[in-house]
Amino acid sequence: MKTIRLTAAQALVRYCSTQLNEDGVPFLAGCWAIFGHGNVAGMGEALYAAGDDFPTWRAHNEQGMANAAIAYAKASNRKRAMAVTTSIGPGALNLATSCALAHVNRLPVLFVPGDVFANRAPDPVLQQLEDFNDGSMSVNDAFKPISRYFDRIQRPEQLLTALPRAFAVMTDPAECGPVTLAFCQDVQAEAYDYPVEFFAPREWHRRRPRPGLREVKVAADAIRGARRPLIIAGGGVLYAGATETLRDFAEKHNIPVGETQAGKSSLPWDHPLNLGSIGVTGSAATNAIAAEADVLIGVGTRFQDFTTGSWSLFQNPNRRIVSINVAPFDTHKHNSLPLVADAKLALEEIDELLADHKAPDFDASLKSDWIAAVDKVTAAPKDGNALPTDMQVIGAVQRGLDENGVVVCAAGGLPGELHKLWKTARPNGYHLEYGFSTMGYEIAGGLGVKMALPDREVVVMVGDGSYMMLNSELATSVMLGQKIIVVLLDNRGYGCINRLQIACGGAPFNNLIDDTRHAVPSNIDFAAHAASMGATSEKVDSIGGLEEAMTRARASDTSYVILIDTDPMPTTEAGGHWWDVAVPEVSGRAEVVEARKGYEAKRELQRVD
Repeated sequence: MKTIRLTAAQALVRYCSTQLNEDGVPFLAGCWAIFGHGNVAGMGEALYAAGDDFPTWRAHNEQGMANAAIAYAKASNRKRAMAVTTSIGPGALNLATSCALAHVNRLPVLFVPGDVFANRAPDPVLQQLEDFNDGSMSVNDAFKPISRYFDRIQRPEQLLTALPRAFAVMTDPAECGPVTLAFCQDVQAEAYDYPVEFFAPREWHRRRPRPGLREVKVAADAIRGARRPLIIAGGGVLYAGATETLRDFAEKHNIPVGETQAGKSSLPWDHPLNLGSIGVTGSAATNAIAAEADVLIGVGTRFQDFTTGSWSLFQNPNRRIVSINVAPFDTHKHNSLPLVADAKLALEEIDELLADHKAPDFDASLKSDWIAAVDKVTAAPKDGNALPTDMQVIGAVQRGLDENGVVVCAAGGLPGELHKLWKTARPNGYHLEYGFSTMGYEIAGGLGVKMALPDREVVVMVGDGSYMMLNSELATSVMLGQKIIVVLLDNRGYGCINRLQIACGGAPFNNLIDDTRHAVPSNIDFAAHAASMGATSEKVDSIGGLEEAMTRARASDTSYVILIDTDPMPTTEAGGHWWDVAVPEVSGRAEVVEARKGYEAKRELQRVD
């Protein structure tokens, strides 16, 4: 057997650079790295030697670069991913939020944090966590419950088994998620005679499991017998490349479609069967159909509480759920009829059994009425001096883009408004991280999306609260020449949670900046801050000014930030549904007592079956 002598770090980098996806291109597009104690010598030298064969990008924050890597994978529909390496200690733990984000959203990323010395000679090493009862533990053990696969590399030859397992997880449609290989820093530098064939190029083809014959028949029979069916399109539609299959299936069988946050853009917004978003942030059209639906056909959705209105949306007492998903875990939720399969293949095989079956017509005016409601709240205000709402800002940004644009957002009130109001014409034109609702994802996520979709205009919409949590990758976007447009809405605090606080009977407290304890009033010049990081920036004072700034931003060659002050209170009244947020049973505030009564009444609508 022919061998090659490499350090363990060199072996890891070489292996990663030769693993291909089903299109014959590298599955990992490269590695994000912030070097420090624990990875600068071993991984740093190996990545430097790899050069353009496995490119390395420098970021400003470990969580930021991890979010960019995750966004890249999502925008690539999980066909490509990135690696991330950090030092030990705080550098590694800064990845933890992102690792959980990737796990919840089931997105592939390879985390390679440095670890302590396997030989334990310099014990305790700098940044080492000492557990009084377990000498083998380091901070990286925190990644075990939030990784799909975890391994600690304590000998060079362990890579021979760990790396294939890592790629098997990242490329598996059901097991897909973050992989953490905690890399002991002395082992990174140790050499071993690796088999040459270990580094031969290998294509990883995504499994497309075919549905079982019985499951397909049960699903088809349920759909054929439905009088008021509804398709719920989740992220699995996009990941399976099933958008056209979904369109053909819905058209042939006359079944309306509602979209989850992850599934939005599965159908063009103006398709007559696309009734819009579903659930807590759903359109009035979709939610009206969902409330009466007798068969709900979930395609690649995990049925989380925002999709289901905390399981109070589906009110038909005889309703059944057909759950199509590659993950068996998801297909059995709430007594569903399971169909474990690739979304595209499942729809094709159900279609064959349904033949020419068409569901009864539904009220088509539901869609037109909803679009009219959307157009009304997103229109420019008649009073040009009024403080704009989030909805009006969304409308201006929408009008400033063509159908090739991509909007990126994550947490706060904007995701709800965007889910309802944004009109997406092409797949992947809507990029929301709402599985973990991670504040600070937006700008780094926009960078990752731009790297995955370089020919599309990427617009990040972010509130001032989320911007303050993590904005450093704006500088990285400038440094890398990856232009993004950032529309920064300043409502002076955490407006979304402030509204939720009030809705639960609470007094405005500790959310908006003016309701917090401070000695000096906040007065942040966000435009100047963005400019200090190399972006072009400006502040506008009206929706008309925003529309003009969008034209300048699109013409710019570098990242562009547009700041606009907004009203923190208004939301879109049309559409939407109840969300289970527990209200205290006991309070000295009459408002809380009254809110509790309303909460208990709504809980009566929940179904746990």
